[in-house]
Order: sequence, then structure tokens, then C-alpha cells
Amino acid sequence: MAPLSLPLSSVLKHRDCLQRATIFCNVLQGLQHRPLKSRLWKRNLGAVAHGVGQLLSDQPRAINYAASACCSSSDGQDMTERLWSVYKETKRQTEDLIPVIATNSVNPDTIFANNEMSLRDIEIYGFDYDYTLAFYSRHLHTLIFNIARDILITNHRYPEDLRKYEYIPNFAVRGLHYDVQKALLMKIDAFHYIQLGTVYRGLHPVPDEEVIAMYEGSHVPLEIMSDFYGKSSHGHTMKQFMDIFSLPEMTLLCCVNDFFMRHNIDYEPVHLYKDVKEAIRDVHVKGIMYRAVEADIEKYICYGEQSHAVLKKLSEHGKKMFLITNSPFDFVDRGMNYIVGKDWRDLFDVVIVQADKPGFFNDRRKPFRRVTDKGALLWDRIHRLEKGQIYKQDLTLKHGWRTGAIIPELRKEIKIMNTEEYMHMMAWLQALTGLIEQMQVHRDPASQAVVEEWIREREAMRAQTKDIFNGQFGSLFRTYHNPTYFSRRLSRFADIYMASISCLLEYDFQHTFFPRRTPLQHESPFWPEHSPAGISVSSPFHRVDGN
Repeated sequence: MAPLSLPLSSVLKHRDCLQRATIFCNVLQGLQHRPLKSRLWKRNLGAVAHGVGQLLSDQPRAINYAASACCSSSDGQDMTERLWSVYKETKRQTEDLIPVIATNSVNPDTIFANNEMSLRDIEIYGFDYDYTLAFYSRHLHTLIFNIARDILITNHRYPEDLRKYEYIPNFAVRGLHYDVQKALLMKIDAFHYIQLGTVYRGLHPVPDEEVIAMYEGSHVPLEIMSDFYGKSSHGHTMKQFMDIFSLPEMTLLCCVNDFFMRHNIDYEPVHLYKDVKEAIRDVHVKGIMYRAVEADIEKYICYGEQSHAVLKKLSEHGKKMFLITNSPFDFVDRGMNYIVGKDWRDLFDVVIVQADKPGFFNDRRKPFRRVTDKGALLWDRIHRLEKGQIYKQDLTLKHGWRTGAIIPELRKEIKIMNTEEYMHMMAWLQALTGLIEQMQVHRDPASQAVVEEWIREREAMRAQTKDIFNGQFGSLFRTYHNPTYFSRRLSRFADIYMASISCLLEYDFQHTFFPRRTPLQHESPFWPEHSPAGISVSSPFHRVDGN
């Protein structure tokens, strides 16, 4: 991709485009969470911002819309007319910038950094199996849902008519919270606030007014949240679903709730939650899912070439590797034979199965056990881990591992973010938010009526930016302008994250990943809102809103 400064420089050739350049500078501020296709995006973006700031310092003062409107009012102009004039001009300028903003697309093969990390320092690579080396087709979640639904009917004596419910692939997203006592599925942000419009009882949304009444607002108290690791203890009634395998579980909970409500059946939500949880666990623990996948592996496991290529590249560069999974050996062996080939174990120095993660990483009470090729456990004491052997159970986190998260949903979300429709919505949403922020100072009834109309438009657009990702719950990563609770945990536990391990093929093993220094609320952005010459370059674009 050509450097971003080239199209910008052509825009700046004309003095009448300086106003647009000012706004564009702030648009970039709002879009700073969107890395460019080039790995040098940080340098390019900084250079663009610096160049715009320097150029503007030599130009007449930029328009301050609030002051302009105020002055016009004192001259006797109709305030309402003036506000709408500013609105239309801001919208026109925003639309003119869309072609330039569209060049700022995100490469879905990028590896994103939460913490500075250099691959030159990494000599040992550990991999999970499910959704890291092995990617599954959409048929797997349908399989899990159907088996768990049938277990509820057969083993827990739930109504036979539940078989009429089928898995809904695009209903839920990862990272949602479930209120066990109220039987509500919802999305919560990093500050424990419920995103109104994303609370579901069964398969239907709960009105905002009812949510606010139940929780006495939209904030969820810390004492009823599960802990930061997603575990629920006594008194914690909010369960968070972080795992990709939890999507069928959330959908099944909502379907059973929907059935009971439709048929006016009185039920205890806590019992329902525990029964569904047990049914989902049986799908895995009793090996039902494993046997079904092994019997038709081409149906359930997707592409494997890229995983093989990553492992081969690491091996050729002398890196040590281990595989750690909660799955049993037979299941992993069958899948890795399909993905890599029969010699897959030669690539790994250590293979650990049935690890019982996440407790695996901090429970020292379970020593390693050696496993035969047939899956049988041996009783001999393990003094060291040997290449070519298979082990079960425990490893402690005493060596300070660096972590990389695989987020398959990231690729889909980036593709949506790269569409002109999304860019247009976000640019105008931020512009409109800035207008509201500036024009709210006018307290006369006519002005307030205009601002209230803008606020209603903003609320409608915020709903649209949610629905473009998922009609029920929106983006995995944002609740409007705040990060989701999922994003909070991701930034806490993952040094880097990516859509798939194939992204590693885009980098050499000397590469250093740098997180962006995003300004805190009390800090100035890395391009100044006021130039050294005291020229105001503020505009309606102030914050990132979202989904």
C-alpha cells in the first residue's frame, strides 16, 4: 500500500481543503486503534499527524463551531438555522473525507500487541490444540448443541418438544455474561456496565427500562461478578463465557428459557443453568463429541495447511515446541495426523494431553503421568519430560511465559471495519458526537431542541454500529465507546493477539511487536489539538464510539 502521506499531500495542495485536513487530523485520532496494512503504520501515521500540525500552524485560525454559532446569534441570526447550517457543513466535510479514510484499512493478518514483545527472545513455543492448531467448521457447534439438548431430554427429563430447537449460529458472541438467578444473557463492558439493548431473556431482548429496574441502573456490582479469571464462587451469580466452545452452551440456555416462557412453565433458573452446564460437560468428558469428530474428521476440521506451515517454519529455525490440550490423546492424534501428517509428534519436544486447563497452570497437586499411544496412564514417577513421550496433567507458571491469543472472530470483525459502510458510519458518528459536545453550551429552548434531535440520531447510529457485527450483542471487542469485559481480559492476559497462527508466517523471528501508546483521557494525543503557534485545530472529532 502506498504511504498514507501521499493521498494526504495531494489533498493539501489546495488551500480550500485545509479545513478538511484539520478534521482529517482528528479523524485519525479517532481511528488510531486501526493499524494500517503496512507494518510501518505507526511511523506513517505519526508523520502525517506531525505534517498536518506543522502546516496548519501557518494558516488562519480553524473554525470553532460553537463560538461561530454564538457570534452569529448575537448578530440576530436565527440560532436554529445556524445550528443546522453547521450540521450540514460538518456532514459534507465528513463525506468528502471518506475516500481518504478508506485507505486506512486494517490487514487481517496483522499481529496486534498489548505488550512489547520480541520474537528474538522466544526459544520455546507452546500451542493449544482446539482453535489454535485445529480450526473447526460451523458443524461442530451444531453437533455440541444437538448432543447437549438430547442429554437434557434423555438424562434430565426435560420436555421432548425441546428437540424442535436448532442451533442458531449467529445468535451469541463470546465474552457474554449470564445472570444465573435471573436467567439473563447480556454484554458487559470493562467497567461493569451493561450495554443496554443486549440483555436477552430466552431469545428475546429485555426492554431497557426493565433492565434498569432489575439492576437499579446499568452497573453490575463487583460482588455478583465472577472473578477476573471467569470463575464463579459462592455469591457470584454472573458467569462469563470466554471459550469458543461456550457458544452452543449460551444458545442452548436461551433456547430452553424460551421454551419454558412460551409454555408458561414455572422453573428454577439456577437448576436450568446447572443442568445445561452438566450436559455440555458430558458432551466433552464422556467423549461423545470426540468420537463424532473422529468418525467424520473432514466435516468438522477445516484448513490445516497453514498450521503445518507455521510448525515447519518454527522447527526449521531451531525453536522448541510443545503442545498442551485438555483433549484426550486419541482425539488429538487423529486430528494432527489429518492436519500435519503421521510424523506430527516429531515436531514437538513435549505433548501434554488432558491438561485440565486453566487449573493446569497453578495446581501443583497433580504430577505428570506418562500416557501410552493407546491412551493408557502409566504409574511411574516422572523426573523429566522426554521428547517423543505423551504426558498428562500439571505444569506451573513459574517461568513467566509470554502469551499470544488466537481470536478467530477477529478476521470477520476486521473485514467489517474495512467496509466503506462502517467507515462512513463511524466517521459521521464521531463528528456528530463532537457537534453535540460543542453545541450543548447553548441552553435556549430552540438550540436544545436541535441538540436533542442530534442525540436521537446518535443513539440510532450507535445501534447500527452494534448490529453490523451481531444483531443481538454487537462486537466482541466494544460496547459502544468502551472496551468489553472480554477486551479487558484480553489486554490483561495476552501480550499479542491475532486471528490465527498463520499470521506468524508474515513475520521473521527477529521481529519486535510494539503496542501503541494511546493517550489516557488526561493526556494530549500524540498530535496536538493546539499547535505550537496557538492555532486551534479542534474539530467535532474527539472520541472513538463503537459497537
